[in-house]
Amino acid sequence: MYDTPNSTEASVSQTHIKIAARGVQVHYGEKHALKDVDVDILDKTVTAFIGPSGCGKSTFLRCLNRMNDTVSVARVSGEILLDGEDIYDKRVDPVQLRAKVGMVFQKPNPFPKSIYDNVAYGPRIHGLTKSKAELDEIVETSLKKAALWNEVKDRLQETGTGLSGGQQQRLCIARAVATAPEVLLMDEPCSALDPIATAQVEELIDELRSTFSVVIVTHSMQQAARVSQKTAFFHLGNLVEYDATQTIFTNPKDPRTESYITGRIG
Repeated sequence: MYDTPNSTEASVSQTHIKIAARGVQVHYGEKHALKDVDVDILDKTVTAFIGPSGCGKSTFLRCLNRMNDTVSVARVSGEILLDGEDIYDKRVDPVQLRAKVGMVFQKPNPFPKSIYDNVAYGPRIHGLTKSKAELDEIVETSLKKAALWNEVKDRLQETGTGLSGGQQQRLCIARAVATAPEVLLMDEPCSALDPIATAQVEELIDELRSTFSVVIVTHSMQQAARVSQKTAFFHLGNLVEYDATQTIFTNPKDPRTESYITGRIG
């Protein structure tokens, strides 16, 4: 029913833990949105978060780069370690953290600037380059990583908002990788795209995992099966099950996971 995930479990088992979450809880005012989540997210692996709408998967994703800090009623407790360092430590600057943990949103959101300036924005504000030549190199490299360079190299000064939807999303991926992050978070990155653009982004996700730990929230179980090596199933604010993607889709241990995979809940 589903495609086989594109990686062996052996290679996943040798990968070290990039993010460790312990006892993570999120409240939005009185609403208890996420309950006691424990999970280890591996480096150089695509991890998919699946589950029904409102189950907590995007809420947890936003914990990983402190995006919930921007929501006044949100309270996050528990521990999230990036390479063993507590990202919620008071000494951690969320802006610097987001340079290390990049994010691509559901709807492509290029800045109303040129294609070049969209990609150059992060390296500029974080002071990552000393010269125009270095910045040019980062822009070119990032657009190549996002499989967009050949399509836009002759029109870098044109506005990013003039690109097609799929190109805009790849531009946002180029913008996210330009700060040389270690983790790339993707919140439903293909939901606004047509099937051809979706296939291009999925192919790109598979290439990016050689460099980054990629975490993707998706409503599409087929997409999770195609692009990820590990899958976490969320339901009603709980992390129900987390395992190799192939195991989740062919031999889930929790009946709630099986009910979701087979379409009985959702």
